[in-house]
Amino acid sequence: QVQVVESGGGLVQAGESLTLSCRVSGSIFSANAAGWYRQPPGKPRELVARISAGGRTNYADSVKGRFVISRDNAKSTVTVYLQMNSLKPDDTANYYCTFGTIIGTNYEPNVGWGQGTQVTVSS
Repeated sequence: QVQVVESGGGLVQAGESLTLSCRVSGSIFSANAAGWYRQPPGKPRELVARISAGGRTNYADSVKGRFVISRDNAKSTVTVYLQMNSLKPDDTANYYCTFGTIIGTNYEPNVGWGQGTQVTVSS
């Protein structure tokens, strides 16, 4: 069973930075796109950043210019990072990492939806 493990969340103050990490075992995932989603309390889940297998990135307008997604395709483990800068209280959410495919302009997650990692930004 494939397991995606997110880490790096925590409690920070507005304006601070945080880096989330996501690891999945299996070199096959180096050929997959990856995406970070977030779900604030009582709100629907949204895609905040995605990265293609080749490293092309795309961001939601709400995080553009503040968040950076990157990936490290090691031999047997793929790690995806989400560097979050200038954090705002509105960034408070549970963040989830997924792996999937990009079809046209849309990202379709296929693997993920683990427990996520909680990010809380205080004002």
